[in-house]
Amino acid sequence: MSSENDPLTLGRNESIMIAAFEGWNDAGSAASAALDHLVQGWNAGEYATLDSEKYHDFQVNRPTISRLPSGDRVVSWPGTILSTTSGPWESDRKLALVRGIEPSMRWRGFAGEILDHAADLGVTTLITCGALLVDAPHTRPLPTFVTSEDAEARQRFDLERSDYDGPTGILGVLGHEASLRGIRVLSMWVGIPHYVGHPPSPKGTMALLGQLERFIGEPIDLADLPYEAEAWQRGADELSEEDEEVAEHVKQLEELMDETSLPEASGEAIAAEFEQFLRRRDGGPNK
Repeated sequence: MSSENDPLTLGRNESIMIAAFEGWNDAGSAASAALDHLVQGWNAGEYATLDSEKYHDFQVNRPTISRLPSGDRVVSWPGTILSTTSGPWESDRKLALVRGIEPSMRWRGFAGEILDHAADLGVTTLITCGALLVDAPHTRPLPTFVTSEDAEARQRFDLERSDYDGPTGILGVLGHEASLRGIRVLSMWVGIPHYVGHPPSPKGTMALLGQLERFIGEPIDLADLPYEAEAWQRGADELSEEDEEVAEHVKQLEELMDETSLPEASGEAIAAEFEQFLRRRDGGPNK
């Protein structure tokens, strides 16, 4: 897809970790669904599991009980799994995928344990994936934004540096701790229309996968996601048709997005608009 020398793609000799967590960072479950898609599509195998007893309040994230085909009952505990994959591509590149639930406690220890595994795997770049509720219309491409604190990455990929100050989620903590260890961090977000923010959000998941494909330079088979995104959009259209207030709101959002998408709109203006999206959310997360 992209050559090793493509300046807009992470090199094939770079070890990459991609992370997403359910909870505060995951509007519409778009980010966690993107990681699930990669784990399944790339046949990732479990590398390590973090001890849920250390990091989760089970009254907040309760375990589930179910029955196996054998008839035995089993309890599944919330937690975080780190998987690795060689993917379907021809090179010998490996990727690490971290999929879990935002912890209830001991965030620094949680981030440190993940990054210890990253060190064992020789990870040089961490990509964190999140989703947040924004004022954006479902009828347009969902807004995505990628930032980095790494000066070389900003120059190489033409990225902005986030100027958000305020409450953050586990993605912000993990990214900060990774930077302190010398790991390049790319922070990737997709905006989910607030009026259809309930999961699933396949259009948001597709937007994140598109950005990931762009940066890692490896093919991502979307499987049934395009059909699911079409069904999601039809459902949002029906909501708009049935509710005049929602319809008027969507129209206003379309006009705003179309205005900021004009050719004369600068990248700085679009970045500023997305920063406003972040701040409109009560206690918006750190990108």
